[in-house]
Amino acid sequence: MKDKKNGNHWTAYRDPDTNRYFAEILYINREGLEQYNYEITRETYERLGSFADDVDNERLIRDAKMVYSHENTMYGTLGSERTVWDEEANETMQKCVKKGRKKADV
Repeated sequence: MKDKKNGNHWTAYRDPDTNRYFAEILYINREGLEQYNYEITRETYERLGSFADDVDNERLIRDAKMVYSHENTMYGTLGSERTVWDEEANETMQKCVKKGRKKADV
């Protein structure tokens, strides 16, 4: 199985070590930057690229769990950039860091 697939505005990745799948949708234009990252299933990964229209591929990705988004567009210049993190993933990472510190202290 390939470890990377891509279209016009999306790229999907398979991590062969953990067997997890991720996808990124990225728009860069004169209005600014929009980036959306998702954790997708194997089934979604396998279906990506099978549609004739990339909009259908993006719709399939957007049905997955969003783990990160960042927008810095001309419409957002009056306020701060919008960033959304996956709280569950962040908490899991923090627990892992704490476990590592405890082992180092022992």
